[in-house]
Amino acid sequence: MSLAAIRLIGFILGIFLVTLAISMVIPMITLVVYERNDDLAAFLWSSLITLICGLLLVVRGRPDAGQLRPRDMYLLTTGSWVVVCTFAALPMLFITHISYTDAFFETMSGITTTGSTVLSGLDTSSPGLLIWRSMLHWLGGIGFIGMAVAILPLLRVGGMRLFQTESSDWSEKITPRSHVGAKYILLLYCGLTGIGALALWFAGMTPFDAINHAMSLISTGGFSTSDASLGHWTQPTIHWVAVAIMILGSMPFTLYVATLRGNRRALIKDHQVRGFIGFLLVTSLAVSTWLHFHSDYEWWDAFRIVAVNVTSIVTTTGVAVGDYTLWGSFAVLLFFYLTFVGGCSGSTAGGLKIFRFQVAAALLVSSLKQLIHPRAVIQKKYNGHPIDEEIVRSLLTFSFFFTITIAVIALGLALIGLDWTTALSGAATAVCNVGPGLGTIIGPAGNFSSLPDAAKWLLTVGMLLGRLEILTVLVLVTPVFWRY
Repeated sequence: MSLAAIRLIGFILGIFLVTLAISMVIPMITLVVYERNDDLAAFLWSSLITLICGLLLVVRGRPDAGQLRPRDMYLLTTGSWVVVCTFAALPMLFITHISYTDAFFETMSGITTTGSTVLSGLDTSSPGLLIWRSMLHWLGGIGFIGMAVAILPLLRVGGMRLFQTESSDWSEKITPRSHVGAKYILLLYCGLTGIGALALWFAGMTPFDAINHAMSLISTGGFSTSDASLGHWTQPTIHWVAVAIMILGSMPFTLYVATLRGNRRALIKDHQVRGFIGFLLVTSLAVSTWLHFHSDYEWWDAFRIVAVNVTSIVTTTGVAVGDYTLWGSFAVLLFFYLTFVGGCSGSTAGGLKIFRFQVAAALLVSSLKQLIHPRAVIQKKYNGHPIDEEIVRSLLTFSFFFTITIAVIALGLALIGLDWTTALSGAATAVCNVGPGLGTIIGPAGNFSSLPDAAKWLLTVGMLLGRLEILTVLVLVTPVFWRY
């Protein structure tokens, strides 16, 4: 790796830190409005430390000859998440006086939009801290959209090259197109957040709670302003609005842009979107009918509660209405399976993503046809794109290492001393960026505060691996990557 590339990466990381420092002004304003000046110093010092470190990286200026190669982008992508989390944890450290392990865990969970938490007593927590947690979700969500649209297809990670056609409209033509695409996505993200906040406010939340949950839901993060999550609000309208916001955050943002630019059928025609909506609808209808016959819920109430929880887990948001682990072994196992699904490519959602299941199904059908007609030439396509051998190889490699990563982290957690339910569901929820696990400790009604520090660091690594699509991080530990 050249010195110019390292200097350019440092310059970009410095810009990220300066932006992070400036964003801490919002929690400061919130504290002033709510007259909680006792926590103001924590954000002032955090912002000052972050700003100074960012300026030290930026002050040397961008190198004229610096140009990032694909392998440099791997380091930048991983490094940006780690560096930002390192400094974003400072306010939590200063306000709550928790250990840096807990602060970093909470921050990584926030910025990777995982939603696992070590904090309790949220109903009476500092408004500055609550808005900061939600902002971490919001910033991480828009950051991942940008990475999924512009970087991952170019790096050919996990079959994402299937969506290179959409992103190439901005990244492979004249330079201004990339700025136009980024501007559209940012405006859409802000617009959907604002609409979501207004809808939640009109549905019955306070303006503060509505803003926090709008940022959390559109980023499919899951942090709430209450320990009971969405269960704190009993109004059905709030629950349905939350479902709508989670779905909007889990759809491809490039298709939103295409729709606004004149292609009115972009969302309707997309196989991934249709598969995602269909899966949510069929699963919610089936589980709600089952719950109606196995509980005292009326069918419509069962459908509402199930729709919130199923949408939350599938979209990897992690908010909850009630404790679904009390519904019986069938529900527990089903929700564990749903942990792996995820939303659409180019959205804020984590997990395996719907398109990988659809591509796998297309490959299965093609293989079965080939068995029946051995001499036939069967062209494999998905959503109008040819599925060539490179895409198949990339998808299989990603899926394999995705599964292996969960298995290794689960074994590590079991070695630390956690029971198998906590270890396996904790590993799955971290890598899939869902939030709650299963069991009495890290289930929907619990949190991660009682876990040993070693377990929290291991889960933190799992969150980062899952958010950055596994291979983006794993390539950094290969010796060939560091050869000049």
